[in-house]
Amino acid sequence: MKAYYIHIKTIIISLNLIFTLPAQAEPANKTDDIIWAGCGITKKAFMSELAKAYTAKTGVVVTLQGGGATKGIRNAAKGAIDIGGACRATLPNHPEERNAYQIPVAWDALVVVVNKENPVNSITFKELQKIYIGQITNWKELGGNNAPIELYIRQGKFSGVGRTLRELVFANYDQEFKAKFVEKSSGPLEKGIVKNLHGIGTTGISSAKRRDLKILKLDDKEPSYDNIKNGEYLLYRPLYLVTKGPRESDEKIKKFISFALSREGKAIIRKAGTVPYADAMSLVMKQLQQYKRARDSGIFSNN
Repeated sequence: MKAYYIHIKTIIISLNLIFTLPAQAEPANKTDDIIWAGCGITKKAFMSELAKAYTAKTGVVVTLQGGGATKGIRNAAKGAIDIGGACRATLPNHPEERNAYQIPVAWDALVVVVNKENPVNSITFKELQKIYIGQITNWKELGGNNAPIELYIRQGKFSGVGRTLRELVFANYDQEFKAKFVEKSSGPLEKGIVKNLHGIGTTGISSAKRRDLKILKLDDKEPSYDNIKNGEYLLYRPLYLVTKGPRESDEKIKKFISFALSREGKAIIRKAGTVPYADAMSLVMKQLQQYKRARDSGIFSNN
């Protein structure tokens, strides 16, 4: 329920930004250059395209760095970078994230990926839960080959994918997973499954679709643009830009965020194959169904 109120708050933030920030970005000098760092999935979903378009429009150089959602949030919160990128909400009351101000820009889907040669094409929500807690361990249980399931997960519990997966699938941020491979970021996770016929893992669709992977249907729904936009696909989450609080942001940051939320910015995001946040505001309310599904699943243990 706390997550629901966080999403409601982001609606207000987004609308305030749309109506209060300057609509047009003006030509700038070198001091207006921007440093962005954070979630690789956010970078692939929209940030790379927005940065290129903004530089072409204004001359402002937007330097993109990686590091993950946690780095993006915390470095933005302390002013070490201009803007962060995140695929998770801030941690409540965490001292390093207290000053982080999140602006929702787009929607991403969490997708289950396997090797291209794996004959399995679809799994259910319940099967996904059982894979992660070690109750389903062989591909033949899913209609596949008689071979062990080798689960790949992200290191720690604060990553954007790991935390969102625990929230939307288990309603338990401390849920333990039984995995064979633990990776530092989504890149190595995806690359590992590309080479492993028995591998499976979860990542963001914006990243997965750029790899030679098979994306599984979930409850017979594919994570298409339309299914994400209308909430038919089960697992989706906001993608954020992050600053050091609204009062701390200087004009160059406000101008870029205004561009990202503008008609022009949303058109760029759509062209990249990602759903702009403002195009699917109904998903905020539909996420209540996600939380209820996870709570009602009956799987809350660390077994």
